[in-house]
Amino acid sequence: MQNLCDNVTRLQQFDPAFFTCTYGAGGSTQDATLDVLQKVRELTHLPVASHLTCVNSTVKELEAYLTEAEKCGTDYIVALRGDPPKGTDKFQAVEGGLNYANELVELIRQKFDFGIAVAGYPEVHQEAPDAQTDLDNLKRKVDAGADIVITQLFYDNSDYYRFRDRCDAAGITIPIVPGILPVTNFKQATRIASMCKAAIPEQLAKAMNASDDPGDQFQIGVEHARAQTADLMAQKVPGIHYYVLNKSDAAAALLDGMQTASN
Repeated sequence: MQNLCDNVTRLQQFDPAFFTCTYGAGGSTQDATLDVLQKVRELTHLPVASHLTCVNSTVKELEAYLTEAEKCGTDYIVALRGDPPKGTDKFQAVEGGLNYANELVELIRQKFDFGIAVAGYPEVHQEAPDAQTDLDNLKRKVDAGADIVITQLFYDNSDYYRFRDRCDAAGITIPIVPGILPVTNFKQATRIASMCKAAIPEQLAKAMNASDDPGDQFQIGVEHARAQTADLMAQKVPGIHYYVLNKSDAAAALLDGMQTASN
């Protein structure tokens, strides 16, 4: 929690539009997410968004969480189905729970007054049989009442642009906000790639693999994310969502560089 306070305070200098918060997926950590939301609320005047998944939760439990989130001043919900619980390889809703993120969006839209974000996958969700099925699933979430799409992380901007064009062709007109996670070491990069099917460009992999020095790898990852950011900004994206994972060094370093460049 102290790290959270330090990082929120540090990142505020870059004037973000909002913070997204989660302590983890599923029932046992939802109370902790509320604690995080309340702490961020104390530290900043900015809007806050809570991630919420369907994992291990009944509809009544989801409604109870949303009620508490509303009471503590949460502005937005990032509505997700969630990953299968540890030790399983397939998502299974609990009795009285929800099977899909579009059902969670419908629940929120019918009974609460939050802004709603949903996830999009430029390189296709790892469980989707093909890109069209994945896009159809996204369209269901949008039609259920989502306000924006925040993408899964990616390291090649062409994947985002291709995805954005396909969304446009499918009639998805809400903002598609790209998600960026600066890679700070090669081990992290390969682990993340295996988890969410985010391909590591050959040039980035080669550069990071050329040195075992943590400082070199950090700088290479930051510079790659900075280049991604500059290109996305030039293409007039509606915003950028940085995955900082309760750390601020990489995001601060790349944004410092952006400020220097703009000056």
